[in-house]
Amino acid sequence: MAGIKNKYRFKGHESFVLREGWLNKGMEALRCNPRLFSENSGADELGVGVNMAKSIRYWMKCAGLLEEKKNGIFLSPVGRMIHEKDAYLEDIFSLWIIHCSIAGNMEMATVWNLFFNRFDAEEFQQEYLKHEMKRMVSVLPEVGKYSERSVEDDCDALLRMYTKQKEEDKTPEEKNSSPFAMLGLIRFTGGAYHREQPALNRVPEEVVWYLMPENRDAFSIDELLEGENSPGKLLNLKRNGLVELLERLAAKNVIEINRTAGLDMVYLKSLKNREEILSDYYE
Repeated sequence: MAGIKNKYRFKGHESFVLREGWLNKGMEALRCNPRLFSENSGADELGVGVNMAKSIRYWMKCAGLLEEKKNGIFLSPVGRMIHEKDAYLEDIFSLWIIHCSIAGNMEMATVWNLFFNRFDAEEFQQEYLKHEMKRMVSVLPEVGKYSERSVEDDCDALLRMYTKQKEEDKTPEEKNSSPFAMLGLIRFTGGAYHREQPALNRVPEEVVWYLMPENRDAFSIDELLEGENSPGKLLNLKRNGLVELLERLAAKNVIEINRTAGLDMVYLKSLKNREEILSDYYE
């Protein structure tokens, strides 16, 4: 096992949860300087410690906001568009897109991807999540050498990232906490964590369109609900929630829904790639 190169990533965040302001700060600094992360890992220019700068780079890469080339690191097309149209991530649509990029990234954010795609518990304790995640990681194809402690640390980070914390429970380092708690995907109450379908009035229906597999124009509702990295999985949607968002897309003439004779099919009225979907939304 020691000789196998691990294709998965654990604890790439350096123990830092993605915080408010990090991504917009990183996008602006990278727009101005493609060598940002080559110079003391970007710590000086970002005004943070070296480990925190490494964490910012990791989260930006997980979120698909940067691309690494031989002559430097640049904003990706998605990163440029989000930075241009919503530089401070004030539109919740931008947060949803970044969440989907992270949660859909099996290689860079393995625990996040497994949690949203394969961890089925609706109510759970933190220790149960760690136990199940270590079990799921251990049977991944081509998994090389990894630290179980790093998997546990990723579980801790995931829960802190998506769960609202009381002010008195935060450490001084967490006062500037993660904006992803506002998505409403995980709630801590009664001594347990609960997976939640988010409030649908806070989910732009274009996020569902964005998550549809590209270069196809027909999908079953079951596929959109249960498929790997599907809207149902990455957005924690129940069937009725997915159907409501699909109906909102149909009302905008983006899709047609055929539910006759038990078909439950969705047909796109025009094929657009993800960048075009983003552009249409921000316009």
